[in-house]
Amino acid sequence: MKYISNKYGFLGIDNKINFKERVVVVPFGLEKTVSYGGGTRNGPKEIIKASHQVELYDEELNCEPYKKIGIKTLKPFKIDKKIKTALKKISAINEEILNKGLFPMTLGGEHSITPGCIAPFVKKHKKICLLHFDAHADLRESYNGEKFSHASAIKRCLDHENVSVISFGIRNISVSEIPFLKRNKSRINIFWAKDKFKWDLKKFKKMIKNKTVYLTFDVDGFDSSIMPATGTPEPGGLLWDETLNIIKIAAKNSNIVGADISELSPIKGFNSYNFLVAKLVYKILTYTFEFKR
Repeated sequence: MKYISNKYGFLGIDNKINFKERVVVVPFGLEKTVSYGGGTRNGPKEIIKASHQVELYDEELNCEPYKKIGIKTLKPFKIDKKIKTALKKISAINEEILNKGLFPMTLGGEHSITPGCIAPFVKKHKKICLLHFDAHADLRESYNGEKFSHASAIKRCLDHENVSVISFGIRNISVSEIPFLKRNKSRINIFWAKDKFKWDLKKFKKMIKNKTVYLTFDVDGFDSSIMPATGTPEPGGLLWDETLNIIKIAAKNSNIVGADISELSPIKGFNSYNFLVAKLVYKILTYTFEFKR
């Protein structure tokens, strides 16, 4: 694996600072199946650029978490035009990272990256739970004739019998997805956005307790008032503080082993959305390693 200089990688850490990596940030701007707004291929570059403005000190935890985490950024690589080939590539990269005992944090790109990202985790772990943030259930068998569409991301993950999912923020689901959801209620738990003010997070804590977790975050899970920079924005979504609270509960009560962030479509001149995602990445890593079980 070839890393880029710390100065140009995630968080823009001074090259003079030496640390042993525990996390590998993987830029993977796959954009093959977007169905509304485009631009996700530029997501990784803009997230990394914005991360250079993220304050390294965390006022909540009273420390500079990056020193404990140890973050390296993988050198960008060519993404194949064929989606199945591209997904095999990210699977192989994550497998190499896992084999080195490191934590992969993949920056998309569209949400279709997730089935490829989790493939080595599915092989390594007897059971794995997806902690899924999204506006959409992504349970379609296919969309526009493509089985590996961003609209089928979670369905492709659930093709593996040892995968279950807990979803937060869902507020868009098609009638074609309902039969699969009903048949698989033992594997799929959804905290619907419409019920946000009734969510029982104590129940969530019990559900995720001691599980091996892979976190996948489609940024359209956020309310469109704070995250319009995405291909399929939806009102009625998650806000910042409640999102961090859910991730913190997961980090304290489960073993988060990998993560991806997807569907940022940067808007020229509006850097705040890129910054929000960069800070989210840092917070996910901070909580994961601060509360590592």
